[in-house]
Amino acid sequence: MFSEMQSAELDRIAAGTHITYAQKGETICHRGDPCTGFHAVVYGQVKLAFTSPQGDEKVLEIIGPGQSFGEALMFIEQPYIVFAQALADTMLLHVSKHVVFAELDRDHGFARRMLSGLSRRLHGFVRDVEAYTLRSGSERVIGYLLANVRNGAAEPQPKVELSAGKSVIASRLNMTPEHFSRILHDLSAAGLIAVEGRSVRVLDLERLRGGA
Repeated sequence: MFSEMQSAELDRIAAGTHITYAQKGETICHRGDPCTGFHAVVYGQVKLAFTSPQGDEKVLEIIGPGQSFGEALMFIEQPYIVFAQALADTMLLHVSKHVVFAELDRDHGFARRMLSGLSRRLHGFVRDVEAYTLRSGSERVIGYLLANVRNGAAEPQPKVELSAGKSVIASRLNMTPEHFSRILHDLSAAGLIAVEGRSVRVLDLERLRGGA
């Protein structure tokens, strides 16, 4: 969004932007907090999640550098319906809704970029629902690995860096940590992958794709 803006536009947005830092494990916003703008992650990682009355946590999304959250609630002026927590030491930009609304009135191109970002987010959520309801646990894990293969298929045995802890990724894939670990074990036993700490080496990319 910001990369396509002219210097004058950036100056106007910067006037309503401030930098925040969150240490690993620190909550950035709680469910029910007012949404006064949106956050963009500069470095680090943030999970968006909610907790059930029984205390179970469901991770909806993992936000990394260059990604943002809070735009939709900012537009409808509703409080946060999830909590945001730093998964690593994180630097964020908080952009005030007042400067966003003013820029939307001034620049139709900015409005289109905001709509494009929201549309991509919605498309991602629809695909998540499809995966949860129509794909098996193994298919969801394989899909996650394929989507995060480093350098695509350029390496004969590409590596996937797990973006977060296994429990967080498992929740993101709508399964228990035990189920996630069991699937990784089964894929390893089948000779498709090798788990190397926080990394997964894909040993047979074509066979893995065949299981997606």
